[in-house]
Amino acid sequence: MSYALTRRTVAALPLVLMGLRPAVAQAASPADARFADLAKRFLDRLLLASPIRATTLGDHRNDHRLDDVSAAARARELAASKALLKEAQAIPARELSPENQVDLAILKNNLAFGIWSTEVLQDWAWDPQTYNDLAGSALYGLMAREFAPAPVRLRAAIARMEALPAFLAQARAELQPARVPPTHAQTVARQNAGLMSIVDSMILPKAGELPPAEQARLRAAADKLRAASAEHQVWLDKTLVPQAKGDFRLGARLYDEKLAFALNSPLDRAEIRRRADAALTATRARMHGVSRTLLTARGRPVPDGEQAAIEAALELVYADRAPRDKLVETSRAALDQATRFTREKDLVTLPDAPVQVILMPEFQRGFAVAYCDPPGPLDKHLDTFYAVSPIPDEWTDEQAQSFLREYNIFGIHDVAIHEGVPGHYTQLWHGNKHPSVLRAVLWSGPFVEGWAVYAEEMMADAGYLDGDPRFRLQQLKMRVRTITNAILDQMVHVDGASEAEVMKFLTVTAFQQEREAAGKWVRAQLSSAQLPTYFVGASEHDELRAEARRREGAGFDLKRFNDRVLSFGAPPVRYARALMFGEPIV
Repeated sequence: MSYALTRRTVAALPLVLMGLRPAVAQAASPADARFADLAKRFLDRLLLASPIRATTLGDHRNDHRLDDVSAAARARELAASKALLKEAQAIPARELSPENQVDLAILKNNLAFGIWSTEVLQDWAWDPQTYNDLAGSALYGLMAREFAPAPVRLRAAIARMEALPAFLAQARAELQPARVPPTHAQTVARQNAGLMSIVDSMILPKAGELPPAEQARLRAAADKLRAASAEHQVWLDKTLVPQAKGDFRLGARLYDEKLAFALNSPLDRAEIRRRADAALTATRARMHGVSRTLLTARGRPVPDGEQAAIEAALELVYADRAPRDKLVETSRAALDQATRFTREKDLVTLPDAPVQVILMPEFQRGFAVAYCDPPGPLDKHLDTFYAVSPIPDEWTDEQAQSFLREYNIFGIHDVAIHEGVPGHYTQLWHGNKHPSVLRAVLWSGPFVEGWAVYAEEMMADAGYLDGDPRFRLQQLKMRVRTITNAILDQMVHVDGASEAEVMKFLTVTAFQQEREAAGKWVRAQLSSAQLPTYFVGASEHDELRAEARRREGAGFDLKRFNDRVLSFGAPPVRYARALMFGEPIV
């Protein structure tokens, strides 16, 4: 489960220049005006660096261009980031409005993170996912949503298709195969075919909407890209995969540094582990209580011991499964039901923009089971996509059943809540309404993922699915997944856990099915400092609501609280708390 932009380097837009809405809150002092100018230049600079991400965020002035990923471009952007960070550090934060204090803190963290990533982490040299994501997004971002008439988008796609062969060659020049971890190389080698699947399924079928001369140019660009993609596949298979010898583990120093940037939270690795261990014990105890109740109500014997009782009760949950080829249809029905329930219970203000449940594009498969892909802050009233990954054709029936036990009917409902209503889809709709575009672009992973996990428990507390204890047990199992995500990330990148240790931890301690655990092992290798965002963010959201209840007492209103939290956009939760309660911005 993931918000679609989680793994992508965040880019931004010169929205102030477009006159659509301010980059930051309305300036109220000389310091605010100074910051507004800096934010505008930051956003404008990042547009030049990533026209591909500008497209996904809703600025379409450079839809015909691709990102420059050369060493020279990287050096230019590094120098620009250092200059902007120096300016940001010189602004007297205490002279800013509270909203701008938050945005300044977010901006400084983002700039410092980008500089560190370029100079220290150097993922441009060893992570081929970066280039694969950009190549696929360059075309998918143009064709997935109808932000302009088809001929306009097709012309931009032609220009990008003509430039993509050079982009792929540039990526090969920048990557250093010996530093690439094997799982990264193998994953991208499997995903590469997804680039041409976009051309064949989303672009060429629309060729008839262009004049004959442009149709010929389109087909020529497609032929050239097909040859270039095949050449890139040969390089992936024959050079990158065999030579990929890099270590996917970051080690303690790099992990701690990256974690601090990614979370922007006062919690460090040791404190996260302490809290996660305690939460795991407490949540398993809750599962045990629900399991005993469920088994007794069904007239089933209750095995002795926590592990055995939970496993026996989960079998009642797993028994209700969707057909192998009906995941999208089942997910759509679950989203509809979650939306109706949220509206009936009046838990939060719901979006008025459309959402579609779709099959996950091929170039994005292999990382998460599902994700939410919203329109950019500037693309108003366009569809949000709730993407669901299909079961791979090559999986055996045994593997498919393992997946469907994990993502049983109750699990599909839980994912629909997380990705859709009242999770990501709802939160991102609220977030894009915040007046600060800077904040909409530089969203906080713990806020976004934490809200979606918070939403799962809120729905169970409200009696979703008629209070069925099977759904509560599934929701608690998913909360255990959230907790063990944070532990797993440390186990893999710092503690050196083996695949066997990870699989035992996930299948026994976290009750995951073999296919889910195997996929999580791969994901833990492909990413770092992202898996903890779920637990850290959910804990912070839970603590924020508890504090609001304490302060308001009998006057506490859940919908008012939820809408208020979401009204701040998606800053780190500690900043949302400070804004809500009028506390200092630290």
